[in-house]
Amino acid sequence: MSITRRAALALPLLAPALRPAHAQRFAAQRPMRMVVPYTPGGVSDITARLIADPLSVTWGQPVAVENRAGADGIIGTEVIARSPADGHTLGLVSVAHPVNAAFYRLPFDTMADFTFLSLTTRTPLVLCAARDFAASTPAQLVDHAKRRGAGAVTFAGTGGVVRLAPVLFASLTGIEMTYVPYRGSTQAHPDLMSGRVDIMFDTVPAALVHIQSGALKALATTGATRSPQLPDVPTMAEALLPGFEATTWGMVMGPGNMAEDLATTQSRDIAQALRVPSVIERHRILGAEVISSTPAETRAFVQAELAKWGETARRAGIEPQALR
Repeated sequence: MSITRRAALALPLLAPALRPAHAQRFAAQRPMRMVVPYTPGGVSDITARLIADPLSVTWGQPVAVENRAGADGIIGTEVIARSPADGHTLGLVSVAHPVNAAFYRLPFDTMADFTFLSLTTRTPLVLCAARDFAASTPAQLVDHAKRRGAGAVTFAGTGGVVRLAPVLFASLTGIEMTYVPYRGSTQAHPDLMSGRVDIMFDTVPAALVHIQSGALKALATTGATRSPQLPDVPTMAEALLPGFEATTWGMVMGPGNMAEDLATTQSRDIAQALRVPSVIERHRILGAEVISSTPAETRAFVQAELAKWGETARRAGIEPQALR
């Protein structure tokens, strides 16, 4: 097919009209950003950077990833809440979003101040202990804790769901354990491997190398299905507690009161970006499962997580504290 010189010269002018309508609208306004309320290098940050490129193509405008770390993600999350609800500022947060409400008096409402667009990833935890620890299954751990007496078994925690998962486990099995706080997994692992602390619910990617080396043993994972990285390790639901689930996860959200059609469109676009094969493969290497959800599904999920971890914290006597 041939075209005239005049038609050829007109093609660049027609190109914007070939883009989706929402891409034209975004391109005509100010830059778009994806706020990550954590330091670079974590799963949330990696996910944001991986989907930024396909979203930039879909939306006809670069999507800049902006790390705003501090206060367990609260500083960056407040930036999202206070931004205009026009789809130009989104955020990629983790399970810390609902869990923080159990630990802190927040400067925003965990539900009302946000529009929930789509889940992005899900990563199970693994209950692990030193290789010579007395228990090798969750049931044996419960028996061991009951024989030793209330509080004798210790668990390492780094805050958030890594701290609350063992609290949930203890409340459901009728045992009491003592919390030993650490700043991060790398600080906790030496004490865990040496037996100075008894158990830990850690993310599979963080503990995997020590499990594979034999320095730690895995008693159970905490997802709805078995972890591809630990296919021979039963889930907690299989091993002892039907319905037990405690995962870290990612989610894209925007400020509250986004227009419903805008939220629906952006949710679909995010799901499409998550289906890119390289995005799925990179997350598989990280030990994270790529998922997506509609705005309504995402909101219902966050509401359920907020209720679950809030109740778990209350059972442990944890009261929300003022931010320092």
